[in-house]
Amino acid sequence: MQLIMSPTSPYVRKVRVMIREADLTDVIEEIEVSTTAYAPDTKAVSANPLGKIPTLLRSDGPAIYDSRNITRFLDDYANANLYPASRLWEILTLEATADGIKDATVSMAYEVRLRPETEQSRDWIEAQWVKAARAIDTISERWMSHLQGPLNMGQIATACALSYVDLRHDARNWRDGHAALADWHAAFCERPSMAETAPA
Repeated sequence: MQLIMSPTSPYVRKVRVMIREADLTDVIEEIEVSTTAYAPDTKAVSANPLGKIPTLLRSDGPAIYDSRNITRFLDDYANANLYPASRLWEILTLEATADGIKDATVSMAYEVRLRPETEQSRDWIEAQWVKAARAIDTISERWMSHLQGPLNMGQIATACALSYVDLRHDARNWRDGHAALADWHAAFCERPSMAETAPA
């Protein structure tokens, strides 16, 4: 299998961390592309009509895209149990919350990096940050128990979301008021899978 990817994407990183945790590096080749919302890479477009990454290419079926679809497929493929049935809906909801942080903060980054300064909307940027900050508050207040215990996809998604905030929006200081979450994130980032996938 091949993963169409870019190392700075938080959605891609979530899949790459999962691949390492599920011991799938020998069966999945990572194909790095350079792509943007305005200029999608031709490999990405040929695999996914939306031109988005990550996309997983298979020899025995159509390409799979959307990071949550890919991680569910690979979890089943590897029997990794990162979506344990006993807490499935909670883990899926935590993963969706973390992916929502990615959605909002990627949108913020695109607004600044892809649009001329005269066309950028500060109101839009701040509205996206409000969403991300609210989600971080919610994880800190309601989901810390789900960040403990055996590894699951909710944990991986949360760690990758917070690391992306550090990468693109470190001045927002998400750790302020979230000491327990900050400590958890620091410890999680020591995992080899996180170290190996950290953007250069």
